[in-house]
Amino acid sequence: MSLRRSGTLVIGVGNAFRSDDAVGLIVAQRLKQASFDNVTVREESGEGAALIDAWHGAGAVVLIDAVCSGAEPGTVHRLDAQSQPVPAKFRCYSTHAFGVAEAIELARALNQLPPVCTVYGIEGKSFTAGVGLSPEVEGAAQQVVERVMQDLRENGLPHSG
Repeated sequence: MSLRRSGTLVIGVGNAFRSDDAVGLIVAQRLKQASFDNVTVREESGEGAALIDAWHGAGAVVLIDAVCSGAEPGTVHRLDAQSQPVPAKFRCYSTHAFGVAEAIELARALNQLPPVCTVYGIEGKSFTAGVGLSPEVEGAAQQVVERVMQDLRENGLPHSG
């Protein structure tokens, strides 16, 4: 699927069967229920090469994924990946050797990063086998849904930074 350069792509990343790792997928599912012009919402496993392919041609990308950086569960980290590298602490948890953070940094090195690239990392509590989010992560998921929807309503594109 190719997007016009002005299109916005929202990608929820995760594994539905590893508890809080599903948070990106759940946020994407909730955002799919809203209707915004020129916005596509996708769910991805987080494999890096597939992510780079998925965002090719998008004018703006919002990535939502679980992270394990040592912060309190449910903490929402938000960064403008176009203007700053993904912190090394966000690279410590991925079911793929080449995941979200690595895909962003490779795309940056190859000059293939979308013009606007906003990353939401939601601090997970449990990444064990199972279905369903911990209460802390569930609350954070809803906050991210509301924040992305607000940005899309007000600006058509997420804010950078």
